[in-house]
Amino acid sequence: MSSESLSEVHSSVETEKKGWRKFLAFLGPAYLVSVGYMDPGNWATDIAGGSQFGYQLIWVLLMSNLIALLLQSLSARLGIVKGLDLAQASKNAYPKWANIPLYILAEIAIAACDLAEIVGMAIGLNLLFGLPLVWGICLTALDTILLLFLLRRGMRTMERFIIGLVFIIGISFVVEMIITGPVYGDVVKGLVPSALSGDALYIAIGIIGATVMPHNLYLHSSLVQTRKIDRSFKGIKKAIKYNFIDTVIALNLAFFVNTAILVLAAAAFFVNGYYNVAEIQDASELLEHLFGSVAPTFFGIALVAAGQSSTITGTLAGQIVMEGHLNLRIQPWLRRLITRLLAIIPALFTILYFGEDALGSLLILSQVVLSLQLGFAVIPLIHFNSDKKMMKEFTIKLWVRILAWMSAAVIVYLNITLVINEIEGWIKASSGENTVLIYAVVIPIALACFALLVYVFIHPMLKSVPRERHQLPHGHAENFTEGTRIVYEHIGITIDFSGNDQRVIQNALSQGGKSCRYTFIHIVESAAARYLGTNSGDYETQLDVAGLQQYERRLAVLGYTTDHKIGFGDAALEIAKIVETEGIDFMVMGAHGHKGVKDLIFGTTLDAVRHRINVPILIVN
Repeated sequence: MSSESLSEVHSSVETEKKGWRKFLAFLGPAYLVSVGYMDPGNWATDIAGGSQFGYQLIWVLLMSNLIALLLQSLSARLGIVKGLDLAQASKNAYPKWANIPLYILAEIAIAACDLAEIVGMAIGLNLLFGLPLVWGICLTALDTILLLFLLRRGMRTMERFIIGLVFIIGISFVVEMIITGPVYGDVVKGLVPSALSGDALYIAIGIIGATVMPHNLYLHSSLVQTRKIDRSFKGIKKAIKYNFIDTVIALNLAFFVNTAILVLAAAAFFVNGYYNVAEIQDASELLEHLFGSVAPTFFGIALVAAGQSSTITGTLAGQIVMEGHLNLRIQPWLRRLITRLLAIIPALFTILYFGEDALGSLLILSQVVLSLQLGFAVIPLIHFNSDKKMMKEFTIKLWVRILAWMSAAVIVYLNITLVINEIEGWIKASSGENTVLIYAVVIPIALACFALLVYVFIHPMLKSVPRERHQLPHGHAENFTEGTRIVYEHIGITIDFSGNDQRVIQNALSQGGKSCRYTFIHIVESAAARYLGTNSGDYETQLDVAGLQQYERRLAVLGYTTDHKIGFGDAALEIAKIVETEGIDFMVMGAHGHKGVKDLIFGTTLDAVRHRINVPILIVN
C-alpha cells in the first residue's frame, strides 16, 4: 500500500522546466483550494451582510482573506517540506485516543461542507432549469463519476476544469456588477474597519466561519505534493515561494468573488430597502424583480459552478482525511460516494420531512458544524510549522508565528461565540423534550469538543512528549537477507480465453519448471452458472471445459504435470476456494485490460482475489 497523500496523483506533475514555464508548473493547487472560499455557504453570509449593512462589512472579508492566505501558506509549507498532509501529521503527533475523535470531527466537517455545496448546486439548477430541489440533490451524486474521470485524466486536467469553473463564476459576477451598478466610492469606504455589534457582529462571525474552512487546510497540504520537486534546500525553498504566489493569486480571486457577492447584495437590496435577504432563492427572485431575467440567470450559472467545483474539492478532502488519520485506503470512487451520501441523506431528509423552506436553516447548521472543527485543524497546523525539529530550517519565523496564533485566537473565539449563540437560540426556540435534548446531548458534546481543543493546543508543548515521533503511515524496512531460493510446488493459472492465455501460461512455466504441478483455473460467470453452480451444464460451460482440456493435453506433450478446476459464479470467491482446497502456493493471473468506468461495470477480480488469498500472485498484463 502506498503511503503518499492522494497516491494516484502524487508527484505526477513535473516541475523541471525553465523560466515562466517552471512557475506555471506550480500553479494549480491553490485554485482547487480557492473554490472552498466561494462556495454556497459563503454566498448566504455575503448576501445577508450586503443586504443588511450595505458595504460596511467588506473589511471583514478582507481580514478573512488575509487570515486564509496565512493559514493556507502554512498548509502548503507543511506538505512541501515534510511530504505529509495535515491529517497524516496529526496522526503522527497525537495519541490514538485523540486521533480517533479528530478524524470523526474532520469527517463530520467535510460532510457538512459538502452538504452546503450540494444544496447550493441544487438551488442553482432550480433557478436555471426549474428542476425540483429533490431531483437536483440526487443529481449531485453523479459528481462521483465526474471526479473519477478527472483523476484518471491526471491532476492537470482536474485543475484546468476547476479553473474553468472559477472563471465562469468570476465572469458571471462581473456581469452582475455591471447590471446592478454599485457606487464604487462606497465600496472603497467599506474597506475601512468599523465597530461591530449586534447583528453586524453575528454576520461578521458567520463570514469568517464560512471563509476559513478546515477541509481546505487538509486539502492544500496534500495537493502541493502532486508537484515533483527537487528535495534539496534550494528546491524546497523555490517550491514554497512558487506555491505562495499561487496561493496569493487564487485567494485574491476568491476575495474578489466574495466581495462581488456582498457588493451585489448591497447595490441590489440594501440600496432599494430590502434589508433582510438571507435566502439564496429570495436573492434570485429580487434580482429578477429589480433588474430583469438576465441577472438571476448569471446568478444561477455562478451558483452551479461554485457548487460543482466545491463538491469536487470537498470529496478529495474526505479521501485525504480518511487515509491520513486512519491509514485506510479504499477505492477512490467509493470514498467519494461515501462523502456524497453523508451529505445527500440529511439534505433529502430535510426536504421530505420539513419542506424546501428548511434548507436555509440546514445551511446555517452546516456552517456551525464547520465552526466546531476549525480549531482542530488550525492549532496543529501552527504547531507543526513552529516545530524546529520537524521543519528544521523551514520553521516559520517568530513574527509569522505571532500572526498565526493571533489569527487562530480570533477564529476560535469568534467561532466559539457563534456556537454559543446558536445553542442559546435553540434553547429559546425550543420547549419541553427539545430543551432536555439540548442540555443532555448538544451541550455535553460541545464541552467535550472544547476539552479536546484545549488538549490539542497543550499536547505539543508538553516536555514529556517527544517532539519527533517515528510513527509512519506504513511499516519500517526489514533487515533483508538473500535466504534460500523459494521453490513452488503447485502453481495455479487463471484462464479466461481472452487471447492473453499464452503469455500467462508461459510466465507460469518459467516460475515452476517441469518439476512443478500446474492447475488451470476458470470461472464460468453465465446466468446459469450463477444460479445452478456445479449443476450447470450450459453451452458456455461445455466449451470452457473443452478449452481447459486442450491446454492440459498440450502441456502433457511438453512434459508438464497439469490438471484443471472450474468454478461457477463469483470469480474472486471461487478462485480463493480453489486455491485453498488444492493447496496452491503460487498464482499467475492475467490482467483484465479494462479500467475506469468499466471497472465499476465488470468488476476488479484481481483486487478482490489478492485480499482473499495468502499466496504470492504474479499479474501478467
